[in-house]
Amino acid sequence: MRQRLFRGGIHPFDGKGLTKDKAIVSLAPGKTLVFPLSQHIGAPCLPQVEKGQNVLRGQIVASPSPGSLGANIHSSVSGVVKDIAPRPIIGGRSMAIVIESDGQAREVPFVRPDNILSFTREDALAAVAAAGIVGLGGACFPTSVKLDAPPDPEPAVDTVILNGAECEPYLTCDDRIMREYAEDITRGAALMRRFFPDARLVLGLEANKPEAIEAMRAAAVETGADLEIRVLPVMYPQGSEKQLIYAITGRSVPSGQLPRSVGCLVQNVATVRHIFLALIRGRPLMDRVLTVTGEAVANPGNFRVPLGTLVSDLLEAVGGFAEQPGKIIAGGPMMGVALGRTDVPIVKGTSGILAQTVPMTLGAPEQPCIRCGRCVEVCPMGLSAYRLNRLAVLEDYDGFIEEGGLDCIECGSCSYTCPSCRHIMQCMREAKRTAAARRKANKE
Repeated sequence: MRQRLFRGGIHPFDGKGLTKDKAIVSLAPGKTLVFPLSQHIGAPCLPQVEKGQNVLRGQIVASPSPGSLGANIHSSVSGVVKDIAPRPIIGGRSMAIVIESDGQAREVPFVRPDNILSFTREDALAAVAAAGIVGLGGACFPTSVKLDAPPDPEPAVDTVILNGAECEPYLTCDDRIMREYAEDITRGAALMRRFFPDARLVLGLEANKPEAIEAMRAAAVETGADLEIRVLPVMYPQGSEKQLIYAITGRSVPSGQLPRSVGCLVQNVATVRHIFLALIRGRPLMDRVLTVTGEAVANPGNFRVPLGTLVSDLLEAVGGFAEQPGKIIAGGPMMGVALGRTDVPIVKGTSGILAQTVPMTLGAPEQPCIRCGRCVEVCPMGLSAYRLNRLAVLEDYDGFIEEGGLDCIECGSCSYTCPSCRHIMQCMREAKRTAAARRKANKE
């Protein structure tokens, strides 16, 4: 089949050799765990527990307010609620539930469905919602809402894409999940038929994951899943929704529209596995697999980490640093968030912790734009990044919107390729937030 390639894109150093052959290791929880009430797109959840209350592993400790967009939050340990208060989190502050673990891992009784074949579509949606699953690729959109197809006039979903591209440098958690839990993913893909019975199922992953490709193909045959495996060229940001949809279907999602507008739905492979765990085993989202990596890390690898674990405890558990890090990032080097402190918790959307050495983080100072056009050439959305950067600096947010600034996917390709070392992506990110907030305020 002819391979399509989205426009633009780059080939950054991938850094995956540090961890791609490291099997997933389960880590025990620390003594204190923090559960922010904002771990998803939408309004913060409401606490369902009180200070001093005993809780069990798997117990719902916070739920969305009625009618709001959100996802349940479950405790990953048994213990006692020590506080409900604002706490530092990755990228800011949030109200959070602080739980002190008792070290016993006492669980609520998880209810396994007697017969999944008897599940209606509504039953399946309710089970996914109860499990608190969100998009684990980083978007954190509540999965039950995403699976609940809206009525016409949007076209019916005819293609469900499993996203195994994992194009972000250094991260290998999705690669390992596909290699070690391929059967869970293929069974989870089959369960997607509950929501989209007439859709074709396609797994898209890059050619630099040969072991995952082999494992997924074998599992698809073993489980009888009608899952097409599509091997894609290695190109960043292949894993972005719009770019992945184009690579697999040739369809372009219009500006301001969702994948549903072209009959597609995209789910990360880790998310699909958790759909399987929720529907077949009755288990909520209490932990996630992530990559701890970087040249400054003593023992890089892939780990199953209880949600709420502090980054400081995680780093200590994996052996700390081989040398003083120059920067610690939540996520990968292209789209991650630099941490100013490590007493922040792992949340549902945390795909990795990257610690780079001091020499690797010493960047050259910003220089004036020379209008070379490299940022335009590599932008996967076809934006004139240098013009948007100027509009953002001038605080011309109306012009920023008119130039398509809100379509920026914040992949960082522009900053990576800029010979003047301009912080284009960071500037665009802030401009998007301000422009979107102003537009919302004007509508109100």
